[in-house]
Amino acid sequence: MFVTPAYAQAAGGAGSAFTSFIPLILIFAIMYFLLIRPQQKKLKDHQAMVNAVRRGDQVITQGGIVGKVAKVKEDGEIEVEIAEGVKVRVIKSTLASVVSKTEPAK
Repeated sequence: MFVTPAYAQAAGGAGSAFTSFIPLILIFAIMYFLLIRPQQKKLKDHQAMVNAVRRGDQVITQGGIVGKVAKVKEDGEIEVEIAEGVKVRVIKSTLASVVSKTEPAK
């Protein structure tokens, strides 16, 4: 009939600790599916686009420069012709999009 308070509290402690972590686990899962996973997919798509750039493609840089790819270099750079006779060296990873693609040479 007389139960000590310490014995009564210890009985439900293990289940209570797990249930207190469930909201934290759910928040992490929601953040993963809403933020982390789409960002990784976007990064993967951008990397594929950058690797597929070739001579003759019309591109837009993140700075807003529109031009045609004149030369693709091995060290992560490309030469973009922004006007006739005006070429600019641009880092490949700063490309925002490829406007029009050229057909590969056969």
